[in-house]
Amino acid sequence: MKIFTSLFNAFEKLSYHRFATPIMCANSFFESIFWPVPADVMLVPMCVYQRRKSLYYAFLTVLFSVLGAVVGYYLGYYLYDPYISDFIRIMHYQKSAAKAAEYLTTYGIMFVFVGAFTPIPYKVIAITAGLCAAQRYAAEGSAGALGIFSFILVSFVGRGLRFFLEAIIILIGGDKMEHVIRKYIDRIGWFCVFLIVIFVAYKILF
Repeated sequence: MKIFTSLFNAFEKLSYHRFATPIMCANSFFESIFWPVPADVMLVPMCVYQRRKSLYYAFLTVLFSVLGAVVGYYLGYYLYDPYISDFIRIMHYQKSAAKAAEYLTTYGIMFVFVGAFTPIPYKVIAITAGLCAAQRYAAEGSAGALGIFSFILVSFVGRGLRFFLEAIIILIGGDKMEHVIRKYIDRIGWFCVFLIVIFVAYKILF
């Protein structure tokens, strides 16, 4: 089944649309708040089919992803209970949010960096970071290392490393990288689906 090839071809066509860049920016922004589609899904095809703009696209993806994360942070800071907590419950993110809160309490701002760089849903980390900062401020009079300025700085570093790394690999790889992506996109896609299924099963069972 060539599902992922079809999806990739669809994003190829979208990359040439006159509104492709605004759509990519909007996806990056809302993905850091509530949207389930990762920013990479738009960034990678955009870079593949317009390689000369790869670094520009990476910059926009980082910028709008971090702006969305800031919105998520303040939603957690000011509106977590009851509005955001209800949203997290509806989206079945309760366990992820609880784990994020645990790791933020234990590792602080370093966990924000890990979330910014890895495929961990950043929306959960952004909102939970705001909640933890608010709780710490209420208890200690200061948000400490989880304050908004530290959050923004680390988000830029983590998101920047991730998205610029993808763009640079595609830019340097050129036509060979496009060929590799085209050849293995379905295998990569189904492998990601497999990992998601394992992750969901783990969350349900444990």
